[in-house]
Formats: sequence, structure tokens, C-alpha cells
Amino acid sequence: MNDLMPVYVACVLVLGLKMFAISCYQGFFRIRGRAFTNQEDAAYFNRATRPEELPQVVRATKAWANDLENIPLFFVLGGLCVVLEGSSGVIAWLFCAFTLARVAHTVTYLMGWQPWRTVAYAVGTLCLSGLGATLAYLL
Repeated sequence: MNDLMPVYVACVLVLGLKMFAISCYQGFFRIRGRAFTNQEDAAYFNRATRPEELPQVVRATKAWANDLENIPLFFVLGGLCVVLEGSSGVIAWLFCAFTLARVAHTVTYLMGWQPWRTVAYAVGTLCLSGLGATLAYLL
């Protein structure tokens, strides 16, 4: 078995759990504030529909959207690195650094911490670039 596979799988699991946690975060604030924009949700809790989401939900939605712009590319590039059996030390480091950067990005996004959010985003982007360069080298 490829040495990269366990690292890749662990990173995919962490990223998947992180994205699930953002969904739970949104739900927590909606339920705690009993603030719902969907009519059926508001009706279930016997509340009026709100015209706008709570600020915490909006921020989490933006973090989620940013994940959808980055994490699928990691899945593809990482999967290709595993299949092509690149240099496991460098690639494993890139996998872990990307995963940590995305977790940090979510935390800093939810907390509104700049410039750390931008730093975390940049680190993740550099990791993706490194994976892409590694794949170009392998071909």
C-alpha cells in the first residue's frame, strides 16, 4: 500500500468533519436564537420568519463557501499524488499543512481574526500549488 494513503485519508476525514462542524455551528446559532429564514423551520419552532440570517450564520456560510472553493481541489490533487506515488515525505507534509491551514482558516473566519485568516488562506493555497507542482514533476 502507498505510504501516503493513511495520511491522505486522515486529512480527508479531518476536512470532512470540519465542514460538518460548520453546519452544526450554523444550526446551533439558528436554534439558540430561534431565528429562521425558512418558513417551515420558523413554523416548526412557532416563530416568525426572519428576513436575514444571524451574523454568525452568515459568517459560517461564507467560511463554508470558501471551503467549497478549496477543499475539492485538495481531494483531486491529493488523490492524484497518492495514485502516482510521489515523494511521500514532501507530499505528506503538504497534506497536513493544507489541512491545518484550512482548520485555522475556519476558526479565524468565524472569529473575525485578520490578518490570520488571510495567512491561513495563503498557506493553504501554497500547499495546493505545491501539490500541483509535484504532480507536474511526476508527469
